Amino acid sequence: MAFTIDTAADGYAVVHADGELDVGNAPELREAVAAALDVRAALVVDLAAVTFMDSVSLGVLIGAYNRAREAGGAFAVVCTDDRVRRIFRITGLDQVFTMVDSAAAAVEGFGARP
Repeated sequence: MAFTIDTAADGYAVVHADGELDVGNAPELREAVAAALDVRAALVVDLAAVTFMDSVSLGVLIGAYNRAREAGGAFAVVCTDDRVRRIFRITGLDQVFTMVDSAAAAVEGFGARP
């Protein structure tokens, strides 16, 4: 699993993930979101290509959400797979995170950020 980070002058970063997110690659996900948050306070985690996600990965996202909020930033999750989105519904995190169908939709909601 490789994670990519895109940053934009508008003040946000996007971490792209694909495949399965589990305990085996959660440290890499944690490093990717931390690196993105070191550069930008607003973060989009793009899970559009993710097919499975475990509770450890959810914990990483909760930590990223908290860090973004503490920095005065924003946090959104792109999730289009019904199986993965179900995990967010079951845990109630769909009521905590901004859940969107595309990174562009998340960024529109952010507006320009420093």
